[in-house]
Amino acid sequence: MKSDLNAFIFLGLRLDCLQFDLGGGRCITGARFQQREGAGVRALGLMSGTSLDGVDVAVIDTDGERVEGFGPAATYPHAEATRELVRAVFGATNRSSATDAAEAAITTAHIEAVRRFAREEGVDLNSIDVVGFHGQTITHKPQDGFTWQIGDGHALARALGRPVVADLRSADVAAGGQGAPLVPVFHQALVRDLELPVAVVNIGGVANVTWVGKDGRLVAFDTGPGNAPIDDFVRKFTNQTIDLDGMIAARGEVEVSAVRAFISSSYFLKFPPKSLDRNDFHFDLPISLEVQSGVSTLTYCVSLGLSSAQAHFPAPARTWIVCGGGSRNATMMRWLSQLIDGRVTTGADYGWNVEALEAQAFAFLAVRHLRGLPNSFPSTTGTDRPIVGGVLHLPSG
Repeated sequence: MKSDLNAFIFLGLRLDCLQFDLGGGRCITGARFQQREGAGVRALGLMSGTSLDGVDVAVIDTDGERVEGFGPAATYPHAEATRELVRAVFGATNRSSATDAAEAAITTAHIEAVRRFAREEGVDLNSIDVVGFHGQTITHKPQDGFTWQIGDGHALARALGRPVVADLRSADVAAGGQGAPLVPVFHQALVRDLELPVAVVNIGGVANVTWVGKDGRLVAFDTGPGNAPIDDFVRKFTNQTIDLDGMIAARGEVEVSAVRAFISSSYFLKFPPKSLDRNDFHFDLPISLEVQSGVSTLTYCVSLGLSSAQAHFPAPARTWIVCGGGSRNATMMRWLSQLIDGRVTTGADYGWNVEALEAQAFAFLAVRHLRGLPNSFPSTTGTDRPIVGGVLHLPSG
């Protein structure tokens, strides 16, 4: 163990793993972390969402409680071959040659993204103290005690020569939690100086919200589908991959019967914490529906699902700050403004990089893991206690 701990001298960190797999370079349980006096931690975060747009890479400086500075951020689109491999294993619950192939492709995509990021953004990887690696969710069934994010954290650590914190959801699910959302504690750090209560929304493949109260109280949950059904529909019926800026939705009409069927789902009556898998909602749109109206209907449903979150807040949110790919959808933003009581704006209005927010969040969570700080709570995921999630992989071994 001593030789592996010595490998961390270059970080200026002290790691004391309770159990250590010397052969695999893997910290099995949580690590206790002692920060360099007077210095923050530079962390790099990686995110690949269920919409399969690509790998988001972002750097922040943080102590795991405050964000001390934002570094560069970028997104690197997935190769279509990688997307096809991952789509083929959505919903899988057992390892197979197909899941192994998808995991290898996802791991390689992340390694290549980080190397390209370092080269293009002028980031010296030796300056990165820790990497937060979300991996790629292929199945999320917390009601069955199961969540699976593919991606080889140890291979990533070895390739980059940096410690990697991965598998950030499993411990929460094992403790009875939903395993999602995990970003609320990062949202809390971002809005701590704003007038509260505030709701921070992320619209990725699935949409989620974090309500932050005046006393620092957190309430968080998945509100419903996000961009995933819209992207799937656009990909199926057009030669495009997304509804850029909501322009297709703006030209269609909302199919009321489909909206009624959507909002009648029992999911919206469930009290939080609650979470969703990418494919938990199924839309039966009329075959005769024009493509523009199909996109418009799906976009309205996402907006309506988000607005329904208001019923679960302890107090009305003064401001709703929308992030993620959905924040660029002008049609969705217009409907959110009509459906929500309160000011609706985007993270860009606060100087946030709305596309990089989740990658930044996983950088933040990696530092919290090192410091032994929880990244999920009973009020955010329904876990039975605050959970320090993640598994630490060292580049040695």
